[in-house]
Amino acid sequence: MNAIHQPPQPTELTTAKLLINGEFTESKTSHWQEIINPATQQVLGKVPFATADEVNAAIAAAQQAFKSWRHTPIQARMRMMLKLQELIRSNLKRIAQVLSAEQGKTLADAEGDIQRGLEVVEHACSIGTLQMGEYIQGVAQGIDTYSIHQPLGVCAGITPFNFPAMIPLWMFPMAIVCGNTFVLKPSEQDPLSTMMLVELAMQAGVPAGVLNVVHGGKEVVDLLCTHQDIKAISFVGSTAVGTHVYNLAGQHGKRVQSMMGAKNHVVVMPDAHKEQTLNALVGAAFGAAGQRCMALSVAVMVGETKHWVNDLVDKAKTLQVNAGHEPNTDVGPLISQRAKARVMELIHSGVEQGAELLLDGRNVEVKGYEQGNFVGPTIFNHVDTQMRIYNEEIFGPVLVIMHVDTLEQAIQLINANPLGNGVGLFTQSGSTARTFQNNIDVGQVGINIPIPVPVPFFSFTGSRGSKLGDLGPYGKQAVQFYTQTKTITSRWFEDDQEASAVNTTIDLR
Repeated sequence: MNAIHQPPQPTELTTAKLLINGEFTESKTSHWQEIINPATQQVLGKVPFATADEVNAAIAAAQQAFKSWRHTPIQARMRMMLKLQELIRSNLKRIAQVLSAEQGKTLADAEGDIQRGLEVVEHACSIGTLQMGEYIQGVAQGIDTYSIHQPLGVCAGITPFNFPAMIPLWMFPMAIVCGNTFVLKPSEQDPLSTMMLVELAMQAGVPAGVLNVVHGGKEVVDLLCTHQDIKAISFVGSTAVGTHVYNLAGQHGKRVQSMMGAKNHVVVMPDAHKEQTLNALVGAAFGAAGQRCMALSVAVMVGETKHWVNDLVDKAKTLQVNAGHEPNTDVGPLISQRAKARVMELIHSGVEQGAELLLDGRNVEVKGYEQGNFVGPTIFNHVDTQMRIYNEEIFGPVLVIMHVDTLEQAIQLINANPLGNGVGLFTQSGSTARTFQNNIDVGQVGINIPIPVPVPFFSFTGSRGSKLGDLGPYGKQAVQFYTQTKTITSRWFEDDQEASAVNTTIDLR
């Protein structure tokens, strides 16, 4: 019998604090929510739903700090990012323990969550080249034109529960290194690890008011979206909330980037490397309990790969379902009892609508964690486009399998889906890969890679129903999002130069 390991406990933050003007303070709200360990239902702490006065105070602090922060030399901002990445790296394992406890991820996945965010902080250290403008001398006689990228002002970020380290690190480092100030609203379900990162940012030397944090739900989100001093909103989360944020903030004249829901497909060609492909499919479908916006949720088997399905099921059966902090865990719990109930209901709908249930994870039992929000790996075969398990984002460890005869049919199927976050193709043919990447209408494309999240030198580029707004988070697009391009055309006259005649036309010759 395996021993039950005591889950690690947060040691510094049992109450999520607000950060306003450089001070970590206790909220004066009367509305609090418990932070629950999803494997044990143990209460780890509590989070406040900030009052309107507290949100307004955070925005006011950011507005005041912007007056001086915007003029801070770019090298000074870079040095803060260098210090922040050093602090995150040295505290990574400690943060991962708290993240695992409050979110449910395995320790390895929690460390990966932080590491992917850390990569964006490292890229922010290159802001000296990323924020460069352009210059042309002599666009006309004695006239030069150049562009500069200036900060916008106060920006805000609204982050989801599934990546409480990575996604906040997508947002506030890029925003503040560009010269803006920032108000962050973490997920109310797992804010403790986010707050640990915020503490490190303050230790790295971020001045008071440049980074502020408020907690809460819809009321706080709506206030951020409508406040006159907020210039830009970055959101990652569900389609329903993302659409609301995009519309509300847009109506109030703000820039918005809203990364939303997904139904990520992978196409498996008969010439694919079988073992590598099956391993990739199982890991991408069931890792993080399927709670990734880039999780693989639909496998499109082409032609003879239909015979690979039983081997896929056998591999999924080997995965270990357990609390995230336990050794050798592959699949941890879902974030909440409500999330588990929704996934269970969708699995039931798949059975009712006639899909073939090859692997049922509804009755999984985890000894010592009987109250946990566990759903085991679940696989449906012969799914069609009319079923709920295909049309809805399940956000759990559920893989649905569909069958087509040709690559063209696979592309047509995927392009007909309203969502366009990520897609994968497994093949050994360069010609097939080129045809696929050119014709597929999805933002992130992986060739023999199941979760094609770009490295920070590029930008996250979901498309269609998975993204609202023109620019994505991190990379060069983030610099464009968090700055205003100003173009300057100038002419300088010599003291003894003769004045030209009055000209009523636009003539720069």
